[in-house]
Amino acid sequence: MARQLPDELRDLLAGQCGVFARWQANAIAVDRGLISARLASGRWRRLYQGVYAAFTGDLCREAEVWAALLRAGPQAVLSHQTAAEIDGFTARPSRLIHVTVPLGQHMVRVPGIVAHRSSRIEVARHPLRTPPRTRVEETVLDLAQQSASIDDAFGWISRACGKCLTRPPLLLAAMQSRGKMRWRTELTFALADLADGVLSPLEYRYVRNVERAHGLPAAKRQVLIVHAGQRQYLDNLYQAFGLGVELDGQAYHPAAERWKDIGRDNALAVDGILILRYGWPEVSDRPCAVAIQVGGTAARRGWCGNLRRCGPGCLVTPP
Repeated sequence: MARQLPDELRDLLAGQCGVFARWQANAIAVDRGLISARLASGRWRRLYQGVYAAFTGDLCREAEVWAALLRAGPQAVLSHQTAAEIDGFTARPSRLIHVTVPLGQHMVRVPGIVAHRSSRIEVARHPLRTPPRTRVEETVLDLAQQSASIDDAFGWISRACGKCLTRPPLLLAAMQSRGKMRWRTELTFALADLADGVLSPLEYRYVRNVERAHGLPAAKRQVLIVHAGQRQYLDNLYQAFGLGVELDGQAYHPAAERWKDIGRDNALAVDGILILRYGWPEVSDRPCAVAIQVGGTAARRGWCGNLRRCGPGCLVTPP
Protein backbone atom coordinates (compact mmCIF):
# COMPACT_ATOMS: atom_id res chain seq x y z
CA MET A 1 0.00 0.00 0.00
CA ALA A 2 2.76 2.44 0.95
CA ARG A 3 4.40 2.04 -2.48
CA GLN A 4 1.24 3.32 -4.16
CA LEU A 5 1.41 6.64 -2.36
CA PRO A 6 3.24 9.61 -3.87
CA ASP A 7 6.74 10.00 -2.46
CA GLU A 8 5.93 13.46 -1.10
CA LEU A 9 2.99 12.09 0.88
CA ARG A 10 5.00 9.17 2.23
CA ASP A 11 7.70 11.58 3.41
CA LEU A 12 5.05 13.77 5.02
CA LEU A 13 3.53 10.82 6.89
CA ALA A 14 6.93 9.62 8.07
CA GLY A 15 7.69 13.00 9.61
CA GLN A 16 4.26 13.50 11.22
CA CYS A 17 3.60 10.13 12.88
CA GLY A 18 1.26 9.07 10.07
CA VAL A 19 -1.00 12.13 10.37
CA PHE A 20 -1.67 14.69 7.64
CA ALA A 21 -4.03 17.51 6.73
CA ARG A 22 -5.98 17.99 3.52
CA TRP A 23 -4.36 21.39 3.03
CA GLN A 24 -0.97 19.66 3.03
CA ALA A 25 -2.17 17.04 0.53
CA ASN A 26 -3.49 19.80 -1.74
CA ALA A 27 -0.12 21.57 -1.61
CA ILE A 28 1.63 18.49 -3.01
CA ALA A 29 -1.18 17.69 -5.47
CA VAL A 30 -2.29 14.38 -3.94
CA ASP A 31 -5.28 12.90 -5.77
CA ARG A 32 -8.41 13.54 -3.71
CA GLY A 33 -9.85 10.26 -4.92
CA LEU A 34 -6.98 8.38 -3.29
CA ILE A 35 -7.76 9.98 0.08
CA SER A 36 -11.50 9.37 -0.25
CA ALA A 37 -10.97 5.73 -1.22
CA ARG A 38 -8.72 4.99 1.74
CA LEU A 39 -11.11 6.70 4.14
CA ALA A 40 -14.08 4.78 2.70
CA SER A 41 -12.24 1.47 3.01
CA GLY A 42 -11.37 2.09 6.65
CA ARG A 43 -7.64 1.95 6.02
CA TRP A 44 -7.41 5.65 6.90
CA ARG A 45 -9.58 7.61 9.31
CA ARG A 46 -10.68 11.14 10.02
CA LEU A 47 -9.38 12.71 13.24
CA TYR A 48 -10.63 16.29 12.85
CA GLN A 49 -12.25 18.13 9.99
CA GLY A 50 -9.64 17.99 7.24
CA VAL A 51 -7.13 16.00 9.32
CA TYR A 52 -6.55 12.26 8.85
CA ALA A 53 -4.54 9.33 10.17
CA ALA A 54 -3.07 7.05 7.51
CA PHE A 55 -3.41 4.03 9.82
CA THR A 56 -5.88 2.29 12.11
CA GLY A 57 -5.52 1.77 15.85
CA ASP A 58 -4.80 4.09 18.73
CA LEU A 59 -2.88 7.32 18.32
CA CYS A 60 0.35 7.82 20.22
CA ARG A 61 0.73 11.12 22.06
CA GLU A 62 2.90 12.62 19.33
CA ALA A 63 0.29 11.77 16.70
CA GLU A 64 -2.42 13.40 18.86
CA VAL A 65 -0.31 16.55 19.07
CA TRP A 66 0.35 16.61 15.33
CA ALA A 67 -3.35 16.17 14.59
CA ALA A 68 -4.34 19.12 16.81
CA LEU A 69 -1.59 21.29 15.34
CA LEU A 70 -2.61 20.51 11.75
CA ARG A 71 -6.26 21.22 12.59
CA ALA A 72 -5.22 24.68 13.72
CA GLY A 73 -3.82 25.51 10.28
CA PRO A 74 -0.58 26.08 8.36
CA GLN A 75 0.64 28.98 10.50
CA ALA A 76 -0.12 27.41 13.88
CA VAL A 77 2.52 26.41 16.42
CA LEU A 78 2.39 24.37 19.60
CA SER A 79 2.64 26.61 22.64
CA HIS A 80 2.15 26.96 26.39
CA GLN A 81 1.81 23.64 28.28
CA THR A 82 2.05 21.54 25.12
CA ALA A 83 5.26 23.19 23.91
CA ALA A 84 6.67 22.74 27.42
CA GLU A 85 5.69 19.07 27.28
CA ILE A 86 7.39 18.53 23.92
CA ASP A 87 10.54 20.32 25.09
CA GLY A 88 10.56 18.34 28.34
CA PHE A 89 10.11 20.81 31.19
CA THR A 90 6.63 20.06 32.46
CA ALA A 91 5.80 17.31 34.92
CA ARG A 92 2.91 15.73 33.01
CA PRO A 93 1.10 16.14 29.69
CA SER A 94 -1.76 18.60 29.62
CA ARG A 95 -5.19 17.12 28.98
CA LEU A 96 -5.75 19.90 26.45
CA ILE A 97 -3.44 20.61 23.52
CA HIS A 98 -2.36 24.25 23.30
CA VAL A 99 -1.65 25.95 19.99
CA THR A 100 -1.03 29.55 19.00
CA VAL A 101 -2.37 30.99 15.74
CA PRO A 102 -1.99 34.43 14.11
CA LEU A 103 -4.01 37.19 15.71
CA GLY A 104 -6.37 37.61 12.76
CA GLN A 105 -7.06 33.92 12.17
CA HIS A 106 -10.56 32.69 12.88
CA MET A 107 -10.73 29.22 14.37
CA VAL A 108 -13.88 27.49 15.51
CA ARG A 109 -13.85 25.94 18.96
CA VAL A 110 -12.55 22.37 18.76
CA PRO A 111 -12.89 20.02 21.76
CA GLY A 112 -9.50 19.20 23.25
CA ILE A 113 -7.69 22.13 21.63
CA VAL A 114 -6.98 25.51 23.23
CA ALA A 115 -6.20 28.17 20.63
CA HIS A 116 -4.23 31.27 21.66
CA ARG A 117 -3.84 34.22 19.32
CA SER A 118 -0.69 36.27 18.90
CA SER A 119 0.46 39.16 16.73
CA ARG A 120 4.10 38.07 17.08
CA ILE A 121 3.83 34.41 16.13
CA GLU A 122 6.65 34.64 13.57
CA VAL A 123 9.00 35.97 16.25
CA ALA A 124 7.89 33.35 18.76
CA ARG A 125 8.11 30.36 16.38
CA HIS A 126 11.22 28.20 16.62
CA PRO A 127 12.82 28.24 13.16
CA LEU A 128 13.79 24.54 13.00
CA ARG A 129 12.13 22.25 15.50
CA THR A 130 9.26 19.95 14.65
CA PRO A 131 6.48 19.72 15.44
CA PRO A 132 6.43 23.52 14.97
CA ARG A 133 6.40 25.18 18.38
CA THR A 134 7.29 28.37 20.19
CA ARG A 135 10.89 28.94 21.23
CA VAL A 136 11.64 27.77 24.77
CA GLU A 137 11.98 31.37 25.99
CA GLU A 138 8.60 32.29 24.53
CA THR A 139 6.99 29.18 25.99
CA VAL A 140 8.38 29.96 29.44
CA LEU A 141 7.18 33.56 29.34
CA ASP A 142 3.75 32.58 28.03
CA LEU A 143 3.34 30.20 30.97
CA ALA A 144 4.74 32.73 33.44
CA GLN A 145 2.20 35.32 32.25
CA GLN A 146 -0.65 32.90 32.93
CA SER A 147 0.63 31.85 36.37
CA ALA A 148 -1.52 32.52 39.40
CA SER A 149 1.45 33.75 41.46
CA ILE A 150 5.03 34.89 41.06
CA ASP A 151 6.12 31.64 42.73
CA ASP A 152 4.40 29.63 39.99
CA ALA A 153 5.94 31.90 37.35
CA PHE A 154 9.39 31.36 38.84
CA GLY A 155 8.74 27.62 38.80
CA TRP A 156 8.44 27.63 35.00
CA ILE A 157 11.61 29.67 34.65
CA SER A 158 13.63 27.53 37.04
CA ARG A 159 12.51 24.26 35.44
CA ALA A 160 13.52 25.33 31.94
CA CYS A 161 16.87 26.72 33.11
CA GLY A 162 17.46 23.71 35.38
CA LYS A 163 17.21 21.42 32.34
CA CYS A 164 19.66 23.67 30.42
CA LEU A 165 17.02 24.48 27.79
CA THR A 166 17.59 28.22 28.16
CA ARG A 167 19.49 30.74 30.27
CA PRO A 168 18.47 33.87 32.24
CA PRO A 169 20.02 36.32 29.72
CA LEU A 170 18.00 34.75 26.88
CA LEU A 171 14.80 34.93 28.92
CA LEU A 172 15.52 38.55 29.84
CA ALA A 173 16.07 39.46 26.18
CA ALA A 174 12.82 37.72 25.18
CA MET A 175 10.96 39.53 27.95
CA GLN A 176 12.34 42.91 26.85
CA SER A 177 11.10 42.27 23.30
CA ARG A 178 7.50 42.07 24.52
CA GLY A 179 5.42 45.20 24.72
CA LYS A 180 3.27 43.86 27.55
CA MET A 181 4.45 41.41 30.18
CA ARG A 182 2.80 40.48 33.46
CA TRP A 183 5.21 40.22 36.42
CA ARG A 184 7.85 42.14 34.40
CA THR A 185 9.55 43.79 37.40
CA GLU A 186 9.31 40.71 39.61
CA LEU A 187 10.61 38.42 36.86
CA THR A 188 13.54 40.75 36.15
CA PHE A 189 14.63 40.33 39.77
CA ALA A 190 13.86 36.62 39.62
CA LEU A 191 16.09 36.13 36.58
CA ALA A 192 18.95 37.90 38.38
CA ASP A 193 18.42 35.62 41.38
CA LEU A 194 18.33 32.57 39.13
CA ALA A 195 21.63 33.59 37.55
CA ASP A 196 23.00 33.96 41.08
CA GLY A 197 22.13 30.34 41.94
CA VAL A 198 18.54 30.45 43.22
CA LEU A 199 17.25 27.24 41.67
CA SER A 200 13.79 26.45 43.07
CA PRO A 201 10.57 28.26 44.00
CA LEU A 202 11.31 27.60 47.70
CA GLU A 203 14.78 29.12 47.42
CA TYR A 204 13.32 32.08 45.56
CA ARG A 205 10.68 32.60 48.22
CA TYR A 206 13.38 32.51 50.92
CA VAL A 207 15.45 35.16 49.12
CA ARG A 208 12.42 37.35 48.41
CA ASN A 209 10.34 37.03 51.58
CA VAL A 210 12.94 36.25 54.23
CA GLU A 211 16.35 37.58 53.25
CA ARG A 212 15.61 40.60 51.05
CA ALA A 213 12.35 41.66 52.71
CA HIS A 214 13.96 41.80 56.16
CA GLY A 215 17.32 43.34 55.24
CA LEU A 216 19.46 40.27 55.86
CA PRO A 217 22.86 40.20 54.14
CA ALA A 218 22.95 38.39 50.82
CA ALA A 219 24.17 34.82 51.07
CA LYS A 220 26.35 33.02 48.57
CA ARG A 221 24.17 30.53 46.69
CA GLN A 222 24.80 26.89 45.80
CA VAL A 223 28.18 26.61 47.51
CA LEU A 224 30.11 23.46 46.57
CA ILE A 225 30.93 21.27 49.57
CA VAL A 226 33.14 18.19 49.13
CA HIS A 227 32.80 15.66 51.95
CA ALA A 228 34.15 12.10 51.91
CA GLY A 229 34.71 12.38 48.18
CA GLN A 230 31.08 13.42 47.58
CA ARG A 231 30.20 16.72 45.91
CA GLN A 232 27.17 18.46 47.41
CA TYR A 233 25.81 21.98 47.37
CA LEU A 234 24.68 24.20 50.23
CA ASP A 235 21.76 26.43 49.29
CA ASN A 236 22.85 29.55 51.18
CA LEU A 237 26.13 30.36 52.95
CA TYR A 238 26.68 33.49 55.03
CA GLN A 239 30.40 32.79 55.11
CA ALA A 240 31.48 35.84 57.12
CA PHE A 241 29.25 34.67 59.97
CA GLY A 242 29.82 30.92 59.75
CA LEU A 243 26.14 30.33 59.00
CA GLY A 244 24.42 28.25 56.34
CA VAL A 245 20.74 27.94 55.47
CA GLU A 246 19.50 24.80 53.74
CA LEU A 247 16.03 24.74 52.17
CA ASP A 248 14.21 21.44 51.91
CA GLY A 249 11.24 21.49 49.54
CA GLN A 250 10.55 17.75 49.68
CA ALA A 251 8.60 15.99 52.38
CA TYR A 252 10.61 12.84 51.94
CA HIS A 253 14.23 12.12 51.14
CA PRO A 254 15.69 8.67 50.43
CA ALA A 255 17.75 7.43 53.36
CA ALA A 256 21.00 7.65 51.40
CA GLU A 257 20.40 11.32 50.56
CA ARG A 258 19.43 12.10 54.14
CA TRP A 259 22.67 10.60 55.45
CA LYS A 260 24.67 12.54 52.89
CA ASP A 261 23.06 15.75 54.15
CA ILE A 262 23.81 14.81 57.76
CA GLY A 263 27.42 14.01 56.89
CA ARG A 264 27.84 17.32 55.11
CA ASP A 265 26.24 19.29 57.94
CA ASN A 266 28.43 17.56 60.51
CA ALA A 267 31.56 18.30 58.47
CA LEU A 268 30.56 21.95 58.23
CA ALA A 269 29.93 22.06 61.99
CA VAL A 270 33.48 20.82 62.58
CA ASP A 271 34.64 23.79 60.49
CA GLY A 272 32.53 26.12 62.64
CA ILE A 273 29.63 26.58 60.23
CA LEU A 274 26.17 26.22 61.75
CA ILE A 275 23.37 24.98 59.47
CA LEU A 276 19.77 26.12 59.85
CA ARG A 277 17.23 24.11 57.86
CA TYR A 278 13.76 25.23 56.73
CA GLY A 279 10.98 23.85 54.56
CA TRP A 280 7.90 25.19 52.80
CA PRO A 281 5.78 25.69 55.96
CA GLU A 282 8.39 27.88 57.66
CA VAL A 283 9.41 29.95 54.64
CA SER A 284 5.89 30.29 53.23
CA ASP A 285 3.82 30.77 56.38
CA ARG A 286 6.32 32.20 58.89
CA PRO A 287 8.94 34.19 56.93
CA CYS A 288 9.27 36.83 59.65
CA ALA A 289 10.03 34.20 62.30
CA VAL A 290 12.62 32.63 60.00
CA ALA A 291 14.23 36.04 59.42
CA ILE A 292 14.38 36.67 63.18
CA GLN A 293 16.09 33.32 63.72
CA VAL A 294 18.56 33.73 60.87
CA GLY A 295 19.27 37.36 61.77
CA GLY A 296 19.68 36.59 65.47
CA THR A 297 22.10 33.75 64.74
CA ALA A 298 24.08 35.92 62.32
CA ALA A 299 24.20 38.73 64.89
CA ARG A 300 25.65 36.39 67.52
CA ARG A 301 28.30 35.48 64.97
CA GLY A 302 29.35 39.00 64.09
CA TRP A 303 26.69 40.57 61.88
CA CYS A 304 26.35 44.24 62.79
CA GLY A 305 23.27 44.99 60.71
CA ASN A 306 19.64 45.26 61.79
CA LEU A 307 16.57 43.45 60.62
CA ARG A 308 13.83 45.62 59.13
CA ARG A 309 10.11 45.13 59.17
CA CYS A 310 8.67 43.74 55.94
CA GLY A 311 5.23 45.26 56.50
CA PRO A 312 2.64 46.34 59.05
CA GLY A 313 2.16 42.87 60.51
CA CYS A 314 5.84 41.93 60.64
CA LEU A 315 7.11 40.25 63.82
CA VAL A 316 10.45 42.05 63.70
CA THR A 317 10.93 44.56 66.50
CA PRO A 318 12.56 47.80 65.30
CA PRO A 319 15.99 48.50 66.86
